[in-house]
Amino acid sequence: MEPWPFVYWVTGQTGGVDFVDDTQLFEVERPRLLRIATRVLNDPVEAEDVVQASWVRLQNTDSDVQSMPAWLTTVTTRICLDRLRSRTPEPVAEITTEQVVPDPAEDVALAETVGVALQVVLDRLSPSERVAFVLHDSFGFDFATIAAVLDTTPVAARKLASRARSKIGQPAAEDHLADWEVVDAFMTAAREGDFDKLLHLLAPQATVAADPAAVLLGTPEQIHGRHDVAAFFNGSAHAALSVFAGDRPAAAWYDRGKAKVLFDFIVADGVVQRITFRAEPEVIARVVRRRGPARRN
Repeated sequence: MEPWPFVYWVTGQTGGVDFVDDTQLFEVERPRLLRIATRVLNDPVEAEDVVQASWVRLQNTDSDVQSMPAWLTTVTTRICLDRLRSRTPEPVAEITTEQVVPDPAEDVALAETVGVALQVVLDRLSPSERVAFVLHDSFGFDFATIAAVLDTTPVAARKLASRARSKIGQPAAEDHLADWEVVDAFMTAAREGDFDKLLHLLAPQATVAADPAAVLLGTPEQIHGRHDVAAFFNGSAHAALSVFAGDRPAAAWYDRGKAKVLFDFIVADGVVQRITFRAEPEVIARVVRRRGPARRN
């Protein structure tokens, strides 16, 4: 059997034509953008308006959007920040820095994540504190990413989040990522072609394996070692979505709205130890789309 379906997933193209258009990519990203906007603004209706505004800006932009998810994340968050600032002016004694982070459009991580921020007390925070706190503690973004969105430095972004926690009595967030954050960050890095990030998220002896059904669809039977695994995934994941493998976070390649290959992750100590491509019908039948860190039946 020709391995064309998985090759299309890896390249994101079919004979030189984009596998998905802007509208399809936006619809894939919409639920995640809504969650971010809703948590930051504490207003689902306004969040819908912000996400729609992001779509309008996308339609009107003349720039070359290298990464649709990154661009939409950046624009959505900045619109939210503008809305917050229109409600509450920034304090005069804001953190200042000498260095300004460049355009963050290519630096924003796309892990599809949710959190448990104490929304009821967010009104105590300045707009920048609120964004830094929500993006880091609730959605798992790193401080380099948050700094890019806020046009500041990672050190300043960390201070903003820390100051926010002190105001609302939240303990410091764990530095290591949960399993679902590792999986989502890995798939985001794959889609973004962030080879260094892939290496960072893989154990030195990471491996890839596949069941016979997945091999028939074009997946490699085995890959050994961090570098080779990262090289395989680098620039891929164009049609992969977050799912559950049982109660564990995973991802799956989708074709025409149906799961075709499950990416079954084994994560330990904050890094990916093993990924198994699985396409047995009984396994695929149990694949469930994932919207958050925990499965809800």
